[in-house]
Amino acid sequence: MQMQACFALFNYEHTMKLPYCIAITGFACTLFAISTPHLSALRVWLGCSTVLSLIYIIVACVLAAKDGANAPPRDYSIHGESSSRIFTTIGASANLVFAFNTGMLPEIQATVRQPAVKNTLKALYFQFTIGVVPMFAITFIGYWAYGASTSTYLLNSVSGPLWVKAAANISAFLQSIICLHIFASPTYEYLDTKFGIRGSALQLNNLSFRIAARGGYLVISTLVSALLPFLGDFESLTGALSTFPLTFILANHMYIVAKKDKLSTLQKFWHWLNVIIFALMSIAATIASLRLIAVDSKEYHVFADV
Repeated sequence: MQMQACFALFNYEHTMKLPYCIAITGFACTLFAISTPHLSALRVWLGCSTVLSLIYIIVACVLAAKDGANAPPRDYSIHGESSSRIFTTIGASANLVFAFNTGMLPEIQATVRQPAVKNTLKALYFQFTIGVVPMFAITFIGYWAYGASTSTYLLNSVSGPLWVKAAANISAFLQSIICLHIFASPTYEYLDTKFGIRGSALQLNNLSFRIAARGGYLVISTLVSALLPFLGDFESLTGALSTFPLTFILANHMYIVAKKDKLSTLQKFWHWLNVIIFALMSIAATIASLRLIAVDSKEYHVFADV
């Protein structure tokens, strides 16, 4: 999406089709995955990711706020039938927890230095207090500025200098490559360990394994992404079936089992309440996601340019 938006800035008559943009993005992700052999090699890239994220967030917020201050009254109503709005909202909740479930990264980093538990908690507290401010800021400022007409990708709605929007789009594109690699890194590390990949990353055997394993995984992922333009519905399904249970249900239940003799009645009630509520959310989100997939599969054809 970022690449398509950036291309549209410089070519008003023709816009690169979405499947082509997905293919280019998949190729870029493959190159990055092959050239970044280990999780520890991400150290420098994490700093780059932070800078790129800030560029996108600051540009989007400033341009949207400028447009909102000068815009006429907006329509803030939610369109569509009641049943459709309910199912879409529930499915979106699963999509959000899947997309923003980034606690894995500070947890991994915090274990490098002792005390690991204390450092992990510090990282998570920071992430889910100060760290969520930019996410909420860009969401609320964008909706305030454009109302119901806000584009799914905010930079498609903002107006401003061409070079500023281009820089923000390129930053978002590069950051997404780093972010996707972070999420896939545990899988890559598991495969390397499983098949005994050790030694220099430039050894022919190690390099060929990375090309085959990581390249194959990303080729399949890219093909599926281009094939199904409503892949966001599958992200909602993944969030409903995995993120809700693993992040909220399993974590609370494990805490109850581990601390059962040390918890007060009120604490036990609170954790069991979380288990029940998020179990119901998981079931509801699964049903909503399956409905969204069924509806969108009738509306869009494969390799659609949406």
